[in-house]
Amino acid sequence: MSLLLYRALSTVLGPFANRYLMRRARSGKEDAARLGERHGETSRPRPSGRLVWIHAASVGESLSVMELVRRIIARDPEISVLMTTGTVTSARILDARLPDRAFHQYVPLDRATWVRRFLDHWRPDSVLWIESEFWPNMLLEIGRRKIPAVLVNARISPKSFAGWRRAPGTIRRLLGNFGLCLAQSQIDAERLSGLGATQVKCLGNLKFSSSPLPADDDALSMLNEIINGRPTWLAASTHPGEEPVIAAAHRIVEKTHPDALAIIVPRHPVRGPEIATELRQQGSAVGLRSAGETPASSTEFYVADSMGELGLFYRLARVAFVGGSLVPHGGQNQLEAANLGCPVIHGPHMHNFSAIVDEMTAAGATAEVAGADAIAAEVGRLLDDAHEHDSRASAARRIATTKAAILDAIVGEITPYIDASTGSDARREHARP
Repeated sequence: MSLLLYRALSTVLGPFANRYLMRRARSGKEDAARLGERHGETSRPRPSGRLVWIHAASVGESLSVMELVRRIIARDPEISVLMTTGTVTSARILDARLPDRAFHQYVPLDRATWVRRFLDHWRPDSVLWIESEFWPNMLLEIGRRKIPAVLVNARISPKSFAGWRRAPGTIRRLLGNFGLCLAQSQIDAERLSGLGATQVKCLGNLKFSSSPLPADDDALSMLNEIINGRPTWLAASTHPGEEPVIAAAHRIVEKTHPDALAIIVPRHPVRGPEIATELRQQGSAVGLRSAGETPASSTEFYVADSMGELGLFYRLARVAFVGGSLVPHGGQNQLEAANLGCPVIHGPHMHNFSAIVDEMTAAGATAEVAGADAIAAEVGRLLDDAHEHDSRASAARRIATTKAAILDAIVGEITPYIDASTGSDARREHARP
C-alpha cells in the first residue's frame, strides 16, 4: 500500500477506529478510563526540560528497556522519559516500575490528527523507537518535525522482510526518519540495509542486558513455605492452545512425581479464570491467584493470573517452559528465566528470539520440546537430575550475565541523539498548540 493511500484511509476510517477502540475497551483490551490517550489526548502536563520519548509495542519490549530508561534518567536531572505502549498489561506494569521522572502513556492510534495532537502536546526532544512497529503517520510526522530518532533493538522477521520488499519506496521512506538503526542481530542489520536504512549498526540484543525480574520478598517467602519443597515447574507466558498441552504434560509428570505442582502464568492475565475453569472441568485441583487462592497440598495447577509477578514464579520453579512457542506466536524471552538461574525449555516456534535460542542451544542451556510427552520428559529430567539442572542453569545464567556490555554500547550510540539540541527550541515553538 502506498503512503498516500494509507494516509487517506487512516483519515476516512476515523469513525471506525473509534468503534474499534470502544469494542476493545468493553472486552478489557483497552483502558476505558484512558481511552483519550489513544486519540492523542491527555490530562497530564508536559514536564519541563528535555523529554525523551521511548515507544515499545508491548510488555516484552518495554521490560527490555527498563535499564535503559534508568540510565537516561541518571545522566541528567533535567531529562524526563515518556514511555508509550499499546497494551493494558504493559501499562500497568510500567506504571508500577518506572523510576521517578519517567511515566507511561498509551500511544495514539496511527491517525494523522491524533498523531499531531500527541506530538503537539508532548514535544519530545528525541525519540527511541523499540524493535519493529512501524506506524507511517507517526514516523512521517516525527521526520517532518526533524525530531532526532533512533530505531533501537531493531528486529525484522522473515515475514516482515518479505512483505516490506513488496513496498520498497514506503519502507525506505519510513526508515529514513531514523538517524540511526541499531539491530538485534547481523541478520536484522542486513535486512534493514536491504530495505533502505542508511545508518545501521549491530551491537547485540538489548534483551540480553535486561536486569533480573523483581519479586516481592514477602510473597516469595510465603509461597516457598506453602509449597514446602514440592517438585514445581512453571509454564510462563502461555498463549491460547498451549494450556491443554501443559496440562497433559503435567499429568504425565505426576505419574513419577505425584506431589508435583505446575504453575501456569498466562501471557494475558484476563484469561486466568477461563484456564482455571477448563482445568477444573477436567477434574484437576486448581488454585487461582486472582481469586486470592494459594496452592494447597492437593493443588495440581496454580494459575498465576497476576501482572508483574513473573520474577516471583521463576524463583519458585525448578524448570520453566517458555510459552508462545507451541503455537506460531514466535516465543517469549528465555533470558528472563536465565537471569534467575531457572533452566528453560521451549516449543518449536521461537522465531522472534532466534538469536537468543541459537546461543542458548549451543551452550546447552535450553532444549526444544514439541508436545506433552517431550515436555514431561524434560521436566522430569530436570526435576530428578541435579547435575543436569545445575549445568543448564549455570549455562543460561552465564549467557544472560555476560551481555551487560551491550547496554553500554547502545547508550554510547544513542547519547548524541538524546543530547542533540540544535533546533529543539524551534521545534517546540513550531509544534506548540
